[in-house]
Amino acid sequence: MRDPFEDSLREMLNEPSGHDDDACLERVLQTANRQVGAADLFALVGHWCEVFLILASGGPTQGRHVTRCHPSKRNQQG
Repeated sequence: MRDPFEDSLREMLNEPSGHDDDACLERVLQTANRQVGAADLFALVGHWCEVFLILASGGPTQGRHVTRCHPSKRNQQG
């Protein structure tokens, strides 16, 4: 059974195109590169905001080390 959609795609691929494919590809790649760059920039700014909010809230509490049991008790149990 013939698929009309597949036939139309084959016809389009076999016909010579009236425009420059390399220029179209270059334009598409430039647009994609801009979009990826903008997304990376927004992600970076988002991480900066997260760091500033952590610092503004008092920062991570460092200096308190939690141990489950003391070394002297650990040696006595074994």
